[in-house]
Amino acid sequence: MELGKARTPEGTRLYAIGDVHGMDRMLSDAHGRIAADLESRPAADHRIIHVGDYVDRGPDSAAVIDRLAGLAANDRRTAFLMGNHDELMLGFLSEPMLCGPNWLANGAGTTLASYGITPPDSPDFADLPDLSARLGAAMPASHRDFLRGLGRSIRFGDFFFCHAGIRPGVPLERQSGQDLSWIREPFLSSTRDHGAVIVHGHTPVKAPEVRSNRIDVDTGAVYGGPLTVLALEGTDYRFL
Repeated sequence: MELGKARTPEGTRLYAIGDVHGMDRMLSDAHGRIAADLESRPAADHRIIHVGDYVDRGPDSAAVIDRLAGLAANDRRTAFLMGNHDELMLGFLSEPMLCGPNWLANGAGTTLASYGITPPDSPDFADLPDLSARLGAAMPASHRDFLRGLGRSIRFGDFFFCHAGIRPGVPLERQSGQDLSWIREPFLSSTRDHGAVIVHGHTPVKAPEVRSNRIDVDTGAVYGGPLTVLALEGTDYRFL
């Protein structure tokens, strides 16, 4: 299925929000843009899909999780997918020795700080279980439940949403969680028809990258870029 031919479910507008990375004010603004768009251009129905990476690098990861956990509990029209950073954070809570080194090397310090925990300058391997326990004690149960409830992918009509991408040649329903949250190549360079247009983040780009078989909505909000919102309706797309 190629972009331009791919179609949303009849009467449904889809919005996809790129990688947040602790930028809570930008996330609030993105939600505001969607609300304004719905007010000015009413739709019979709509869905909002967050493509993952809610934590790390930016200053307000705890606030982002709190905002999204509230939406997850109260708004059936929102969907939340698992990013690799979210996976690492969740893994750190249960397997700190396994996931801790990778998570701490990839921007976890700001996430710990957002929960009131001073990040170690150079954590000792033996300190990881204690650090994990401190984070678990500082996190509201709703935050942990939110992370545990994240999906790997979701499909609406001819559009398939995930965090990182898919393994070319593997049916969409048989994609692995590892690929959905972590893959770059051979997905990014693939020109094949995946059976749906893939909407994803994970790989930062200066502007939304639109290809015939995929759309990348990670425009590096935490690096000074915008937090992209993609709107899909019928066979049309636009950016808010």
